[in-house]
Formats: sequence, C-alpha cells, structure tokens
Amino acid sequence: MSNRIEFTRSPFIKNALKSRYPQLAVFIVMLIGYIFAILAGLIGTPVGSRNFSIVFVWIAWWAILILVAVPFFGRGWCAVCPIPLPGEWLQRGAILRPERSGAKSKGRGLNLRWPKSLRNIWMQNISFLLLALFSSVLLTTPNITSIVLAAMLFAAIGLSMVFERRAFCRYLCPVGGFIGLYSQTAPIELRIKNKQVCVTCEGKPCYNGASTLGFPLRGLRDTPPFGKRGLLDSPLPRRTLGLRSANSGYGCPWDVFPGGLTKNTYCGLCMECIRTCPHDNIAINLRPFSADLAKPSTRIDEAFKAFIMLGSAMIYAGVLLGPWGALKDAAYNVGTSAWFTYAVVFLAIIFVILPGFFTLGILKTKSVLSLKQRFASLATALIPLGLMFWVAFSLSFVLTNATYIFASLSDPLGLGWNLFGTANAAWQPMLISVLAPAQTLALVGGLIWSARTAQKAASEIKTSSIPVIIFCFAATLVMLWLLL
Repeated sequence: MSNRIEFTRSPFIKNALKSRYPQLAVFIVMLIGYIFAILAGLIGTPVGSRNFSIVFVWIAWWAILILVAVPFFGRGWCAVCPIPLPGEWLQRGAILRPERSGAKSKGRGLNLRWPKSLRNIWMQNISFLLLALFSSVLLTTPNITSIVLAAMLFAAIGLSMVFERRAFCRYLCPVGGFIGLYSQTAPIELRIKNKQVCVTCEGKPCYNGASTLGFPLRGLRDTPPFGKRGLLDSPLPRRTLGLRSANSGYGCPWDVFPGGLTKNTYCGLCMECIRTCPHDNIAINLRPFSADLAKPSTRIDEAFKAFIMLGSAMIYAGVLLGPWGALKDAAYNVGTSAWFTYAVVFLAIIFVILPGFFTLGILKTKSVLSLKQRFASLATALIPLGLMFWVAFSLSFVLTNATYIFASLSDPLGLGWNLFGTANAAWQPMLISVLAPAQTLALVGGLIWSARTAQKAASEIKTSSIPVIIFCFAATLVMLWLLL
C-alpha cells in the first residue's frame, strides 16, 4: 500500500462520505434529470438533435462518462446513478437511514438470492449487445431512448422486488458492465486497510448491515463471507451474526464482501461499507492507473466483455463516423434484410473474428495453463486498448455534436422556448484542429498501455506477450484508419 494515498485520512472527506445527505442530494438531482429525459423523449420534438433526451444522454452524459468519469473515477458514476434508487427504497422500506435495531422491516419484496448459475456478467454482455445492435436508432430517435431509459428503471424496480440487493446493477445493467470492466484502470479504489481486522470482525456489518441485518442467512451458505472459508466456516460463534455496530448502514447493495475485494469490477462505490465498518478499516485510495490489471483475470465472461467493448468501439467508429452510406443505411433500417446482415456481421466480429485472431496468436505459446485459461488471462491486456478506443471515438462524436447542448439547454423539448438565449445556436464542430492529434495520442497511448499490460499478464502465467502485442498493434491500425 506504499504507492497508495488514502483520501479518507482527511476527516472532512471521511465525514462527507459517511453522511447520507450529500449523496442523497446528488441522487435526487440525478433522478429528476433521468425522469425529465424520459418525458422529454416522449413529449418533446422528434428531432434528435433538438431533444433533451438525445442531447443530454448521448452527448453530454456520454462525454462525461467516457472522457472523465470512467478513466479517472472508475465506478464513480455508479455512486450517483439514479436507476436503482426507487427499487432500493422500496426494497428497504426507507429512503435515507437504516431501520432502528429491532424494528420490523417495512420493506417490500421477496428478497430472494440471485440464481447461482447467473452470477456472472453474461447477462450484462447480452444487454449491452442488444443496445449496441440498435444503437443507430437509439442515438437519434428520442422516443426510443425514452423507452430504453424507462425499461431500465422499471427493470431495476422489478428485480429489487424479487431479488435482494442491487441485482439489476450487478448482473443486468449494460452500462454497469461497461463501467465495471474499465474501472480496473482507474486511479480510485475502495479497499480494506488491514485484512486481519476483517477476519476477526464479528457479524461482518459491512456485508450484512449494522443496524438491522436485513438479509436472511438462508441461501447465503455458498457465498463469502458466509461459506467457502467465510463466516460459517470460521471458528466465530454463530451468535455473532446478531451483533450490532455503533455505525449505521445497510449491507453491501452490490453483494460484495469488502474484506475480499481485490479489484474495482464489482464494487459500486455506494459507500455503505464505510458507514457500517465499526473498525474504520475501509478506505478510498488514490493509486497508480490500471493497478487491478497487475493480476490478470481468469474468467471467460470478463474476457469476452473486453472483446465486446473493443469490437463495438471499432464498429461504432465505422458506422457513425465513417463515409460508408450503405453501412449507415443497414444499421439504421432496423428489421430489414440489410440490418439483419449488419447484425450478423456485428456479432461475428465480436464473437468470432476478433477472438479467433487472438486465439490463433496465442495458440502456439508455451504455458502450463490450458488455452482457455491463457485466453482469459491475456485478454486482460485488451482493457486499456478498449478504453482508449472509446475515448478516441467519443472525442470525435462529442466534439462534432457538442453545440447541440447549448440549443437544448434553452429549448429542451423543442417547443420554441429560448430560456437562456442559446436556442438558435448554430451547429459547428468544436476543436477540429486538435481532434486528430488527440485521437492519435489516445490510440498510441492505449497501444503502449496494453503492451505493458500484456507483458505483465504474460509474465504472470509464464508465456510470451508478443502475439498479444501484435494483435493490439493490428487493432490499433484498423481503428486509426476508421477514425482518421
């Protein structure tokens, strides 16, 4: 931990994170904006470039997410995302504070455990791909954007009424899967300070909650911190499950035991564990970029997420920024034979062509690991490259369309308003002279970053990194050609 700086050493920062009021204030603003985006798409102008739902979701929010939030704050967006709020409030029976000790739960829902066979990110992968296949329509048609936003909100509510904790965020949200993958590169992390403190902590309030343990023990025996060398398998007496902490907070909404947290992928930075830990053993740290990638993943679902994101960025660059009219027509004309051909090619690039070339490259490399294990581990090297592909694509997409933000601020529904005097702002691309150099810098930087990650991953599993570096180099050349 010598290369970490602990932000929560500051009493001001610690108190701000422990207090629910600052986060709640941001939540409410975000929820109001989210609901307004839904309404704007339904009742506002059908012209996408003049509608709040399109402009602020797919230009303003997207720019903040890709260019700032994910690279520098990792899961920071999830800490203020409004989508899980209504369902979580209903599930808990409270908006702000946990129930008093001994109070009967007023929450609604069945609080079932998520099926064990689905405790992975394959459903997130599928949900992202569904949005990606319809993205051309989604990014230009306000009512379609509204329907998708409303569907995500109601899906989160419905899952909260059936399953415990934030099942939608953890297993289904397409944005959450995207952020989770690339949050591993961010310089912000939530980690414990001393593992031994967590081992001896009674009741594990960071996981169970500190006032009322609102999650049943039944059904948790196969997951940490209960089973698999967790609480039930430890010498701690079972009665410790009922002990309360002096701190007040809910159990981890993301179903993560902070004591076993080793990477950012599944931590939503909700701050509940900081509020509940009775030992002040949880910190927010500043660390080197891509610290989580030092130890490569061994999961196939995470490996394919890297290919999905890499391939989608390349396809988006071709469809939305490229000069090929036939490709644009195929992507926009949903339901036609041309669109079905486009969808097949889209999926083939992601699931066959890119993984196929990658596999051919590593096929003959020597290692004690199986090909499947090498594939999963070495795919970790694609994460920095994919992030920089998205940064380069987003720079072009956002700077080309940013002036629409000023017009939409004054006339969010396209009804002829001029609230701030900018409704008639003329469209013009921004910072065109620096766009190409910035994109080139991002792509070359991503290549170097991925090459270093490949060397570390290959060293970890004792194999060669050269095939992975060649693959990354070839992919970078293709992306440069698509963008420049």
